[in-house]
Amino acid sequence: MSSLLEALMAWIVEVASAWGYLGVALEMALESANIPLPSEVVLPFAGYLVAMGRLDFWGAVLAGLAGGLAGSLASYAAGYWGGPPFVLSVGRLVGLREDHLRRAERWFARYGDWAVCLARLVPIVRTFISLPAGFGRMPLARFLLFTAIGSFPWTVALVWAGRALGEHWDALEPLFRRFDWLVLVGGAAVLLVLLAHRLRRRVL
Repeated sequence: MSSLLEALMAWIVEVASAWGYLGVALEMALESANIPLPSEVVLPFAGYLVAMGRLDFWGAVLAGLAGGLAGSLASYAAGYWGGPPFVLSVGRLVGLREDHLRRAERWFARYGDWAVCLARLVPIVRTFISLPAGFGRMPLARFLLFTAIGSFPWTVALVWAGRALGEHWDALEPLFRRFDWLVLVGGAAVLLVLLAHRLRRRVL
């Protein structure tokens, strides 16, 4: 593990331990606002705190969801009011590249509102999908609804896994990085089914 990742994990642990639900919400808000803070670390540690009796399971889930929605809303606002040039100029400071943004834009252009929901399960895209939603002036209520629907299973699964693993919660982060390609394949399969269904409706 690199020293940078070790320092990042130590910060995540310190903030969540000291601030509880507020710390979890803050960290998830940063992650969803395109700051490179992995939810694969934040949420399992929240689950560990649940196992230790320091947090309630559904309280941790709701804190993660609330933070994710807040951060996604910030990204949406940046896209809505700033547009691609502003987002790219500022985003480079936190590692946002033009190809990240273009990939998210292609998802949104092809799958519309559903991209906001399904992209929450796909590496890289899930962090940046809020930006093209803002560019495209997606209705705010629909954006928040689809973001919540897409984020809910991810949040529940990671908090539950952290609770189940207990003191070994940190084993999840390298596991998720190793099997990100499986998530990509699964997400692509779901999208192909939706696309086929849409084409069939047009033909009929």
